[in-house]
Amino acid sequence: MSVALSLGRRGLGKTWPNPSVGCVIVRDGIVVGRGVTGKGGRPHAETRALTQAGKRAKGSTVLLRWSRALIRVKQVLVPRH
Repeated sequence: MSVALSLGRRGLGKTWPNPSVGCVIVRDGIVVGRGVTGKGGRPHAETRALTQAGKRAKGSTVLLRWSRALIRVKQVLVPRH
């Protein structure tokens, strides 16, 4: 999940009108695909990760993180002074 978080952060401020998304595809404990939303919101992170994974995506697990969720996590975990 930390890889998906890191990927999602890469696109912050660059993917409008879509949110920045990080996508990681894992099969049998091995990362077989990664993707981040492209500039201007296309292509989607999922498309990039699935393209990279190819046939290895079958039976895998997809982990996604949206930029909005990252913002909420920061607000909860980082106290404001």
